[in-house]
Amino acid sequence: MTETAASSSQGRPSPEAKQPRRNVFSRIALFVRQVIGELRKVVTPTRGQWLNYTAVVLVFVVIMMLIVTGLDFVFFSAAKWVFVGTPTQ
Repeated sequence: MTETAASSSQGRPSPEAKQPRRNVFSRIALFVRQVIGELRKVVTPTRGQWLNYTAVVLVFVVIMMLIVTGLDFVFFSAAKWVFVGTPTQ
């Protein structure tokens, strides 16, 4: 095993890997460069993909609205039956 691999497997960094701490402005500049680099990797969806994603989200929202509405009706009917004593008509 090499010196670097042996020292890294022990859970502590090797003395050669220790770098001097940068000042605040160079760290901010590095962060901005990294953000720009990551943003260059982003792929913009095509029009067809946008429409497909929008349709999927709308269908999901409608299904969730129906589930919540059904549960609301069931719980309301149960609460009315418990507290009022008459079933809903």
